[in-house]
Amino acid sequence: MNKVNINIYLASGFEEIEAIVPADILKRAGFQVNLISVTGSKSVTGAHGITIITDALFEDSNYNNLDMILLPGGMPGSKNLDEHIGLKKAILQHDQNGKDIAAICAAPMVLGHLGLLKGKKACCYPGVEKELEGAIISDGCVAIDGNIITAKGIGAAIDFALAIVEKYQDKASAEKLAKQMLVI
Repeated sequence: MNKVNINIYLASGFEEIEAIVPADILKRAGFQVNLISVTGSKSVTGAHGITIITDALFEDSNYNNLDMILLPGGMPGSKNLDEHIGLKKAILQHDQNGKDIAAICAAPMVLGHLGLLKGKKACCYPGVEKELEGAIISDGCVAIDGNIITAKGIGAAIDFALAIVEKYQDKASAEKLAKQMLVI
């Protein structure tokens, strides 16, 4: 079985927990996780002043064999992701190829604005629902519908990442990982 390959896209003002917690958990699961900057610099500063050094710049990142695009939320990070034309083109192409997309907190707005949530269950940070054009808003912390996984925010970051582990591995693997991390 090939290693699952996930790119996490960071824009200035991203929510640090929503990027780092999934990156950590997905790496623990054995996935290849790449932090990708959309800022033109490998250094990206989050909403709370924490600077992360990414693995690559958007323009230099590799999309061959990419299984999932993951968007952390935060403001103005989500708005900055939503304004990146190259990223939006990549998301649309990824979706057209039937590949997986995950977004948490305010970042599902990017998917909503692209029309990818029409008729799909989705959740987001409270108050962002109006940006999820055509979505069936879920009350849950994590919503999975087809190739789209969304989550409400910081408090759902662990469940969000474990849902991704379960999607690519199985429920037992996600539960084992949760137990190792003392989550359950």
